[in-house]
Amino acid sequence: MSDNETLRAERFASGKAALDSIHDDAGHGVIESLADIAPELGHQIVAWGYGDILSRPELDPRERQLVTLGILTALGGSEPQLEVHIGASLNVGLTPQQIVEVFLHSSVYCGFPRALNAVATAKRVFAERGLMPLAGETPEA
Repeated sequence: MSDNETLRAERFASGKAALDSIHDDAGHGVIESLADIAPELGHQIVAWGYGDILSRPELDPRERQLVTLGILTALGGSEPQLEVHIGASLNVGLTPQQIVEVFLHSSVYCGFPRALNAVATAKRVFAERGLMPLAGETPEA
């Protein structure tokens, strides 16, 4: 194996460990879905995205997921990715209430339509995990 191939394999292994520590089947399914059409994209998501970036020690996984939720909400049109990261956020210890708070906070900067789309996505994930209705969430007059 050449030095480049060894480095490529090491970066992928590092990224795979990070991916495994954060995501469940949904996160892995994204990579698997690329195998027959864009395997290099899947490799780069794991090696670069998770191995080089998400593995950095300056932010912990919870902090990284908070940032990711805010960015995906602001982007809009990223609901499939948001769904995966809502699950990852739960996996790293964020509560449903904290996740909803991210969307409320995001509404100030990116608008109600994008925040509403994010909340609808979260509602599906929470329902799948048996977390609905959220305790203590009552609308005020």
